[in-house]
Amino acid sequence: MNGAIYTNPALAGDYPDPSVIRVGRDYWATATTSEWGPEFPILHSRDLVNWRIVGAVFRQRPAWSVGNYWAPEISQDRGRYFVYYTARKKDGPLCVAVATAAKPSGPYTDHGPLTCQEAGSIDAFPIRDEKGKLYLVWKEDGNSRKLPTPIWAQPLSSDGTKLIGDKKELIRNDAPWEAQLVEGPFIMQRGGWFYMFYSGNACCGRECNYALGVARSRALLGPWEKNGADPILKGNDQWKCPGHGSIVSDVSGRDFLLYHAYHPEDSVYVGRQALLDEVEWGKDGWPTINEGRGPRGRAPAPLGIPERNAEYTFFDDFAGPRLSEGWQWPQANQPRARINRARGGRLILEPNLQSNARRDVLAAVVARSTTVGDYTATTRMPNEMSTEAFAGLAAYGDSENALGVGVNAGGEAVVWRREKNEHNEVAKIDKPRGSFTYLRMRATDGRRYRFAVSGDGRNWKEVGGDVNGEHLPPWDRGVRVALTRNGAEGAGAVFDWLRITPAR
Repeated sequence: MNGAIYTNPALAGDYPDPSVIRVGRDYWATATTSEWGPEFPILHSRDLVNWRIVGAVFRQRPAWSVGNYWAPEISQDRGRYFVYYTARKKDGPLCVAVATAAKPSGPYTDHGPLTCQEAGSIDAFPIRDEKGKLYLVWKEDGNSRKLPTPIWAQPLSSDGTKLIGDKKELIRNDAPWEAQLVEGPFIMQRGGWFYMFYSGNACCGRECNYALGVARSRALLGPWEKNGADPILKGNDQWKCPGHGSIVSDVSGRDFLLYHAYHPEDSVYVGRQALLDEVEWGKDGWPTINEGRGPRGRAPAPLGIPERNAEYTFFDDFAGPRLSEGWQWPQANQPRARINRARGGRLILEPNLQSNARRDVLAAVVARSTTVGDYTATTRMPNEMSTEAFAGLAAYGDSENALGVGVNAGGEAVVWRREKNEHNEVAKIDKPRGSFTYLRMRATDGRRYRFAVSGDGRNWKEVGGDVNGEHLPPWDRGVRVALTRNGAEGAGAVFDWLRITPAR
């Protein structure tokens, strides 16, 4: 070890419910994407603190599902790789499903739902019992109906793709700190015990009160004993509402928890970021995290490799053969996004055929997760627009809550704001003349925005004043920086590059 220090988050940006495994000296992770595609990023690291997105579990959403892509649990069993995940069935409840692959990087084959209880089934985790029998553990989503939330276990088929036999309840929310739910089970074996790490209380939003507890049992099916010191991980001044993670052992046998939490300043505007903390074990056999003081701000890097934090500053000049990893789109409205490399790289953004008839300014959207609440986003567009096109730069919560600046073929730069699907123009000016239009969006505290336009990237004209974005974050997601285009027929919007620079 060389004394290198990492600073949480290990993964800056919106990475809820992270799951991680080690394969040799490589670490592989994934996380919730909710209503964003591609569903479930695949991330790779050699040191647990420097991560790179290398793919996704699904490039198109599974045909049986319509949304709520939550809690993917990546695992390996006897030479194969599994991602057990949650999604909502068409005209139905939340289900637990599974996809498999020969390598952790994929490609993954979907096998569809395993269980779809009436109240919903979420947060699946596979585990072998003390006799080697394979089980699936998951949460029944009773809190959606103001009911208890039992954690169930049921045998799996030998290939891990079907439930067989009868289910058995392991625990439920019966401790005061857990309030309306327990969820997100992760189970590991140590010293003749099974340890279940689980989360309780409210996961998300401004009023969250999430925390992490642990229970243990000599046998997978119980009886389970909850730790009297629970919750063993709760919020502090540096991070709030920690929970729903998974534990991975490094090559030396130390255990690390990768989990999510909100930054107290950037909060819901960035979303639930992925933190890393070492799990330590007491003489009584119970685990502790940071001696019960909550998430660490800084800690020694697990493998002595410095954290580079390259993800805070983002730049893409679209010089690659395809849209680079890490770009996202609304999962129910995947646009056509292609790269034109003839002029050094340009993104051509078009609505899909279903959206093309709509004159919505958000008919086509590609986006990047924000990593802090204070940042400047800038893009450049060549002045090559069809007569009815409108394209630009936006802060995007969802299709009904967004704001941004765009340009039209009539030579105007327009700032707009949408709240609960009510769309209003806020301000507009004539854009500067030139071969290009530069658009700039500045965010402060994640919720105040200012916009400007330029013809050369040096001399800027403000378009209106402060625009309030407090309404932007959905309950379970952070705000994205988006490139947008309306649904007018004709030429697609062209973007030369996108830059996102944090202000702190």
